[in-house]
Amino acid sequence: MAAPITTNVPFRLDRLPWARWHWAVVVGLGITWILDGLEVTIVGTIAPILTTSAGLSLTSTQTGLAATAYLVGACGGALVFGALTDRLGRKRLFLVTLTWYLVATALTALSWNFASFACFRLLAGAGIGGEYSAVNSAIDELIPARRRGVADIAINGSWWIGTLLGALLSLPLLDARLIPARLGWRLAFGLGVILALSVLFVRRGLPESPRWLIAHGRAAEAEAIVREIEARVERETGCALAVPERTIAIDPSRRHGLRATVRTLVRTYPRRTALVLTLMITQAFLYNAVFFDQGLQLTTFFHVAPSTVGLYVFPFAIGNVLGALVLGHFFDTIGRKRMIAGCYLASGAVMTLTIVLLLRGALDATSLTLWWAVMFFFASAGASAAYLTVSEIFPLETRAGAIAVVYAVGTLVGGAVAPPLFGALIGTGRPALLALAWAVGAALMFVGGVVELLLGVDAERTALEDVAAPLTAVAAG
Repeated sequence: MAAPITTNVPFRLDRLPWARWHWAVVVGLGITWILDGLEVTIVGTIAPILTTSAGLSLTSTQTGLAATAYLVGACGGALVFGALTDRLGRKRLFLVTLTWYLVATALTALSWNFASFACFRLLAGAGIGGEYSAVNSAIDELIPARRRGVADIAINGSWWIGTLLGALLSLPLLDARLIPARLGWRLAFGLGVILALSVLFVRRGLPESPRWLIAHGRAAEAEAIVREIEARVERETGCALAVPERTIAIDPSRRHGLRATVRTLVRTYPRRTALVLTLMITQAFLYNAVFFDQGLQLTTFFHVAPSTVGLYVFPFAIGNVLGALVLGHFFDTIGRKRMIAGCYLASGAVMTLTIVLLLRGALDATSLTLWWAVMFFFASAGASAAYLTVSEIFPLETRAGAIAVVYAVGTLVGGAVAPPLFGALIGTGRPALLALAWAVGAALMFVGGVVELLLGVDAERTALEDVAAPLTAVAAG
């Protein structure tokens, strides 16, 4: 039986000053959220076209079901690829899942009816779901502890960069004067393929997680990677790096699979599991309810022309990006618990205000967009923090699996229910029923804020190994 490995690799990664190398990690891995945002926005903006003969002649309910297919695929992909990420490594899986997404999105552009469209959307969702597990694990294990919060919030908030791109590019693509309607919506999906191809080459240069390598007995590889990173950071910053005194002992002979993940979630950290499930469900319902059917809401209740739906995405997409960028720093300074709870409660309050204005007939497309820009300024940081939380509060060996389980359950309960529900409510054309669905979203955000106050984990500026000890750890120096 091999002796435990004593290493200081995790603490060497945590003590690194921020350098261009870290930006390469952020760009190469953070692109996942841009792709997802692009996908969701494209489907939202082309939904009115898909319901016409120039599209696929879908009903409003079918557009909602197609959105649900994407989410169900994302949940299944997260579970399958998440388990493989813990077993086979972060890098292998974040290359595989991106390639999977690329192929499925290309197929979506070739859809010929509802069944084919929903099938290809499900497959694309599987790729994105797998990305969440592989990428979130890798990011947290490579980013220094003192910057983990702001980096994760900014990366998850980049979903809205994809939204902005989708909204911007949908304008010419959905303008029948420039591109025939039958072709424009198909070209929109081609944008995701082009973006994924470019990022695939960037990712090939990123390393495997040294933490994962240590836990799987590959200490020499981990040491070589960390030395290379350190040399590059020293060149880029001009700073000499001190060697940390702290070490940790890992016994890689202790193997952990899906059963260990379930045991960790249910027995070892039940309060943490309740916390992250609540955060995921509540933010997923709010976001998926609003954005998967945003185009239909604007065209049905506010008489916005389908070709200009993208214009109304810009303001609250910008609000989301700014929220993540402006507030992210405070998750590392003020702390996780107060910031997450504050963002959830504030977004719920603004959503409540928009419901009141809707019922009074005081909303139009412009004012709704502006109010929601304010709401998502807070909701974006809070939702991003939900992903940050689940990726940092469980042990290394079960991290990707835990992310997958929580993401899948949260998305199925909070996300997959919302699009068809909203699609049906929008189809009635009755503002009171739309307000009812919005009210559910607001109430859930209040619940998320309260649960964070009660169960939140103060993980700011703390090594992952201290937030949740590795299951393979046997001693620490």
